[in-house]
Amino acid sequence: MSDASPALSRRRLLKLGLAATAVLAIGGGAAWLWRPGWREGHLTDAGRAVFRAVARAVLEGSLPVDEASQSAALDRHLARLDEAIAGFPQATQAEIGQLLGLLSVAPVRQWLMGLRTDWPQASVGELEAALRRMRTSDHELRQQAYHALRDLTNAAFYAQPEQWSLMAYPGPSPV
Repeated sequence: MSDASPALSRRRLLKLGLAATAVLAIGGGAAWLWRPGWREGHLTDAGRAVFRAVARAVLEGSLPVDEASQSAALDRHLARLDEAIAGFPQATQAEIGQLLGLLSVAPVRQWLMGLRTDWPQASVGELEAALRRMRTSDHELRQQAYHALRDLTNAAFYAQPEQWSLMAYPGPSPV
């Protein structure tokens, strides 16, 4: 029995070199595409784009119909969402930031949600279909991501007194 390792043939060395190049290219490409969703206590532009699109789908029917009013309502919603996330523990903020960062990368968004269109250009129908695919997926990761996006969106929106009438909630009883 020989203790010598098998000699690297030229073919094997080329395969190893190609595999290493592919891994580095994928890793470098992912690092170049990565846009964090949460940084220094605030949603980044990438995180805001994800949540703005999710809110358009999740809050469909609760948002104003005209474009200018809807845009203003979404801006207020994103500010409230920013404040809400800032109140979470650092670990939770980091997880939300990672999810938003991943969803801002097109190949990951396509794999996780089946959404080919970029966030700002996606129609409400495309967004609803992508969220439905996540909700009904057999993969727990997709379901967890769906629930996080939907629950954060709903909590930040409906916790505000100006939205209570949409739920026929009269507000807290006087004490």
